[in-house]
Amino acid sequence: MKFAHLADTHLGYRQFGLIEREKDFYEVFEKVIDKIIEEKVDFVIHSGDLFEEAVPSPNALLAFQKGLLKLKGSGIPMYAIAGDHDVAMRKGSIPPQVIFKKLGLKVISPINTNYMHGDIFIAGLPYYPSSQGKVLKSKLSELSKKAAKHEKSILVLHQGIDKYYGYQYELEMGEVPDNFNYYAMGHIHKYVNDNFGAGKLVYPGSGEIWKTDEWEDCLENGKGFVLVDFDGPKPLTKRVKVDIPREFIKRSLDYNNLESGIAGIRETIKDFDKKPILDLTINNVDSDTGIVYDVIKQELEDLSLMIRPTFNVVGEESIDEIVNQNEALGPKELLTEQLKGYGNGDVNALAIELFDYLSKDRTDEAKELVDQYFEDHYKNVNDNVEFKIEEVKKEDSQKNGSKDVQVTFNEVLK
Repeated sequence: MKFAHLADTHLGYRQFGLIEREKDFYEVFEKVIDKIIEEKVDFVIHSGDLFEEAVPSPNALLAFQKGLLKLKGSGIPMYAIAGDHDVAMRKGSIPPQVIFKKLGLKVISPINTNYMHGDIFIAGLPYYPSSQGKVLKSKLSELSKKAAKHEKSILVLHQGIDKYYGYQYELEMGEVPDNFNYYAMGHIHKYVNDNFGAGKLVYPGSGEIWKTDEWEDCLENGKGFVLVDFDGPKPLTKRVKVDIPREFIKRSLDYNNLESGIAGIRETIKDFDKKPILDLTINNVDSDTGIVYDVIKQELEDLSLMIRPTFNVVGEESIDEIVNQNEALGPKELLTEQLKGYGNGDVNALAIELFDYLSKDRTDEAKELVDQYFEDHYKNVNDNVEFKIEEVKKEDSQKNGSKDVQVTFNEVLK
């Protein structure tokens, strides 16, 4: 028995606002599906962020439908969960994956958390924000108990774990149940393959370069999916790489040798099938950066899809120096650091997620998040207070006859 594990395909993502980049994501997904079929797997697991948005474009939906039908024609079912991009964080919202259930997609959800594929127990949950950590841990505990009844089990999650994710993780390593044989993870775009629990914990990485800082990992580990052989006592994994359509060229040039630096880049990219993205840092600039950019653009624009320059001007701190001084902390990371002093993990997580939504003008989802937080953390407290008030009133009424009874907050808390 073998299966393919992929995640974070982000279909519909128009990187830098370029239609060409959106098409690149579709092209990679098609290559992955074709390669999976070649490998003659028994089933496929997709660990979330299938789409870039909760309401995908028609082209994104068609790209997935095409791949799903190819799998179906080869007798290969797909199991999938929703990632944070797949679903709006609103109560009652439904991920776009549900549209494809009639075409055979097996959606793992809070309502339908598990399937059996032969003798393999496949369980999972969609993405849960860190403010709903208690709910997530409770549900994981339930799945762990179910998995204990099966010899072979797979847990499918779209969550960041502290060991791999840094500041904005949703789970600590010790909170992940350790009795599954394979952990089919999503959310982290870099390739991770680690021993954990009864087997392997794997993030297959994103299908394409979603952010430019993924290029280094792409050079080292490639993009693609993971092939898992489940026949032995422990799962065996194999990284299957798929070529991405377009290269990212990252270079540092010295302003004093700009002409030769540009010539070297032209020589490198002149025969590329598709125009690359150029990420250039120009050091020691002692001229107007606008003029320098015009020179670069004039020489390289015809051979590149996009040029992203950074200028380090003589006498000014370089971007690298500024980043190092601030330890690479952006607004979200700085907020996280500041909140640590308050010692309330749940409230801190809520604040960070609200910052994320409000900075993107997603006010409806921010309101839903606050309402859900209140529902999860304070509804029972409110109900208990109301019950206690009634009890106190009843008790005092029996003592004082039918007189109006004034109940103080201190009495309620007794």
